[in-house]
Amino acid sequence: MNTNAELTALLVRAERVLERLEAVLPAPPDPPDWNAATAFRWRRRNGRAGLEAVVEPHRIQLSDLKDVDEQKRRIERNTRQFMAGRHANNVLLTGARGTGKSSLVKALLTAHAKDGLRLIEVDKSDLIDLPDIVDLVRGRPERFILFCDDLSFEEGEAAYKALKSVLDGSVASVSDNVLIYATSNRRHLMPEYMDENLQARHRDGEVHPGEAVEEKISLSERFGLWLSFYPFSQQEYLAVVGHWLEQFAVPAAMVDAARSEALQWALMRGSRSGRVAWQFARDYAGRFEP
Repeated sequence: MNTNAELTALLVRAERVLERLEAVLPAPPDPPDWNAATAFRWRRRNGRAGLEAVVEPHRIQLSDLKDVDEQKRRIERNTRQFMAGRHANNVLLTGARGTGKSSLVKALLTAHAKDGLRLIEVDKSDLIDLPDIVDLVRGRPERFILFCDDLSFEEGEAAYKALKSVLDGSVASVSDNVLIYATSNRRHLMPEYMDENLQARHRDGEVHPGEAVEEKISLSERFGLWLSFYPFSQQEYLAVVGHWLEQFAVPAAMVDAARSEALQWALMRGSRSGRVAWQFARDYAGRFEP
C-alpha cells in the first residue's frame, strides 16, 4: 500500500509540473484572418509566433521592372504553373544588389493576388519556424509563396538546416500549395573561403569539391530554379530612370534634362541599379513638385 500511495503522489506531482510547463511554453500559432490581406509577415513576440497581416503591401507592377526580361519571364512561368496546380520549383534569385530581385517577387503578388496567391515574408532568424508555417497553411485553398529576402548564412546556423530540411530533406512532404522564393547576394547562400578550394581532389581527370564546398552547394541546389541578376549598363540605368520619372509625372522635357544628374547620382552612390535609379527619380521629381 505504501508503494501504491507513493506512486500516486508522484504522478500527482508530475501532473502539476506538466501543467506549469504548459503555462510557460508558447502555444501553437493561431491562424490569421486570411481575408484581411494578401501579404503576411511571420512575427515572434513575447515568446509567441504567428502571422501578421500586411494591410498595405508594396504594389509594384511587373511592367515597372526593366532590363530583367528573361528573369521575369522564367519566374512568371514558374508562378503560373504553381497557380494552376501544376508542378513548379522553389526559386533562388541571386546577384547584384538593387537589380530587382525582391521587387520581382512582390510584383508577382500584385499580378496574381486576385487569383489566390498569398505572400508570407519570413526573416532569416525565423526560418526555424518554417515547419510550423507550412502546417498552418496546409489544406488552404490559396497558393502561398514563403518569401525569404536577402538570405545568407554563417557557419553552423540553425536556420540553415531548417531551410534545407523544408526544401528537400524532411521525412514529411511539403504541402503542394507552398513554394519558397528567396533572394541573396551570395549564389550559395554562405561565405566561401579560399582555403576551401584547396580541399578539392582530382580523380580520374575529374575535379571533386571538398566537403565544405559540397555542404554549401547542397542548400542552393535544393532550389529548382536559379535566376541571376547583373549590374546595369549605363544605357539600362538611364532607361530605368526615365521610366520612374514618367511614373512620377515629370514632364518629358525635364526627363531628358535629368540624364546628366542621374549619372552623377549613380557615380556618387558607386552603383548603377534599379534601386539607385528609383531613388534618384524620387529625389528629382520631389524637387519639382508644385
